[in-house]
Amino acid sequence: MSAPTFPIRTARLTLRPVRSDDLDEVYAYQRRPDVTRWMRGAGPRTREQSRASVLAMTAEDALRVEGDCLTVAVVEQTGVIGHVELVWRSEADRTAELGFVVHPDHGGRGLATEAAAALVGWGFTEFGLHRVYGRCHARNDASARLMRRLGMRQEARHVASYLFEGEWADQLVFAVLDDEWRSREPG
Repeated sequence: MSAPTFPIRTARLTLRPVRSDDLDEVYAYQRRPDVTRWMRGAGPRTREQSRASVLAMTAEDALRVEGDCLTVAVVEQTGVIGHVELVWRSEADRTAELGFVVHPDHGGRGLATEAAAALVGWGFTEFGLHRVYGRCHARNDASARLMRRLGMRQEARHVASYLFEGEWADQLVFAVLDDEWRSREPG
C-alpha cells in the first residue's frame, strides 16, 4: 500500500484525504454545470449524488493495487475547493493518470496547477512512477492549459475517438516522464 504522508502542504494549499464532512463543499462545485461540462456522462449532481461521490472518494485513500485511485481534497483557507487524483493504470509500466476538479470561483490563481503538481510530484518521488498522463476533451482549453503548465507535453489527439453528448469527440492526451519532471524548471 502506498499513500502520501498527510497532509501534503504547498505554498497556499493543504492536500488531505476526502472526509464525509466535506459534502457541502464538494456539492458546491459538483452541482455546477460549468464544472461537469466536460465530464463524460456527467451532469450537475444532486446532493445525494454528491454524497455518493464523497463516500466513494473517502475510500480512495491509497494506491494498493493496479486500478486504484488516490483522491485528495484540495483545501484552501476557505475550505475544500476541489480534488485531485492519481489512478494507477499500470504497475508494470509504472504509469498513472491524473485527474483534477477545482471550483470555478477559485480559478485563475494557479491553485489547480499547484495541487496537481504536488500530487504528481508525490507520484514520481515517493510512489516511483515512470509516467503520468492526463486526458481531456479537445475543446476543454482550461484542462489542456493546466497540463501544459505542469510540463506535460501533448502526445496525441485522438480524432473522433469517443462519444460525448451524442457526438463523436476528439480527445487530447498529455504526459510527462519522471526524468522530465525532475529536470523541469521550478514553478
